[in-house]
Amino acid sequence: MKLKTDDYPISRRAMLARMRDLLLLSAAPALAPWSALAQAYPSRTVRLISPYGPGGSNDTSARLLAEALSRKYGQQFVVENKPGAGTRVANETLARAAPDGYTLLWAAAPFAINTAAGLPQQYDIHKDFVAVGPRVVGPVFLIVKADSPARTVADFVRMARAKSDGATFASPGAGSGPHLTAELFAAQAKFKVLNVHYRGDATAYTELLAGRVDATLTAITSALPFIKAGQLRVLAVASEQRTPVYPDAPTFAEQGVPGVVGYGWFGLLAPARTPAAIVQQINRDASAVLANGDVRNKLTALGLQPEPGDSASFARFIDEEVRKWGTVIKTSGVVLE
Repeated sequence: MKLKTDDYPISRRAMLARMRDLLLLSAAPALAPWSALAQAYPSRTVRLISPYGPGGSNDTSARLLAEALSRKYGQQFVVENKPGAGTRVANETLARAAPDGYTLLWAAAPFAINTAAGLPQQYDIHKDFVAVGPRVVGPVFLIVKADSPARTVADFVRMARAKSDGATFASPGAGSGPHLTAELFAAQAKFKVLNVHYRGDATAYTELLAGRVDATLTAITSALPFIKAGQLRVLAVASEQRTPVYPDAPTFAEQGVPGVVGYGWFGLLAPARTPAAIVQQINRDASAVLANGDVRNKLTALGLQPEPGDSASFARFIDEEVRKWGTVIKTSGVVLE
């Protein structure tokens, strides 16, 4: 006897639907780990590498960021100091790390400057890293002794041009952002410059106070007590706009010398091939940390200016830093080691 489909307790349509469900269930275990990874990050401790030793502005700001992210995620972000070779030791550590979001770098300005100078590196900044962002910048200021005849940038330029051997600048190291910003200032204003290098900002200010150099163009934090005491004078800030770090300082452009822009900076990087979803998540949450009023105030006290932004803008910023400092190094003849 021929049977009709209606004689079966399950219709053909229902059987096809059940087969489809079984196929989806069989695929689910293969998809689950990827879905869980995207939802669970971070599920263990994250290393945040600092390219300097403990106690400096890079290390301190990295710890502020790490503490805030640890609270947000309920997982530890641990700062690991790897100083050496002008930040290249830390950079190389990141380049060799697994691209899973569990090793990050609080990169610093030499990341771009070393590349601009053509220094030997065991990595390629364009191939081995991904810009995560956000960043903070440390504006540098043109500062003179209070009894200097220079009260404005124009005064300083006239004084510098009158010196046959050039104006002397104290800077915290050859090839540092402050050193190269002084070279940029001299090139833009057409005077000779002689950079005298010391270990750190504090020593540079000691030499300035002693009258052994004409000026310094560096971070302001160590100088603030001497500025308040009337021993040092701030002439300008080397940034695009005035900075909340010291809003009384006019820019170089305001005083007729455009193009003098230079600062220290720190920003988040990850190894190349880190999943885009993780990069976007870290950028979003780290930007929220830097936008927090309490964190901003703490960073400002360190002489740092938070600049939240997306990953693409941070990548463009690094490329521009390489281009700018490459030009300055080439035209000034500065040799970095």
